[in-house]
Amino acid sequence: MNVLVSAASKHGATREIGEAIAGALLANGLDVEFVEPERVDSLAPYEAVILGSGIYAGRWLEPARRFTERFHAELRSRPVWIFSSGPIGEPLAPTEEPADGRRLMRELDAREHRVFAGRLNNADLGWVERTITGMLKAPNGDFRDWDAIRGWTDEIALALRREPVHG
Repeated sequence: MNVLVSAASKHGATREIGEAIAGALLANGLDVEFVEPERVDSLAPYEAVILGSGIYAGRWLEPARRFTERFHAELRSRPVWIFSSGPIGEPLAPTEEPADGRRLMRELDAREHRVFAGRLNNADLGWVERTITGMLKAPNGDFRDWDAIRGWTDEIALALRREPVHG
């Protein structure tokens, strides 16, 4: 089973989640490739897709949204899982599921949408972003739960090993 993992990331935190998912799938014995959404030319080599995006103002990043538009039909014809990254703080906020996640679950007939906590490092932000996060009193820190990410990936690997290969 050849799997594509792709993730749109503004400051690298969501990309790191995607890379961790790809590494865990590889450790589970699957053939996997991590490619950023804007660099994917074709889904033909892949039998399954895991797609993620960082969330900003409740929306997926443009490269991930464009990816779903470019490959809509192909995505509907294979197993797809999607994830979002963004909530930060203790407790995590925001708590509501991103609208793009709900919409893409329906449109792509995705198996599951999972929301993972994100990371905020003010040193990575531009002036405008620092101003906004300051006004919102957004906490600095890495809130990603690597055990939860690995557990989800293990569930996907199990499902893919049970999936009949079409060729």
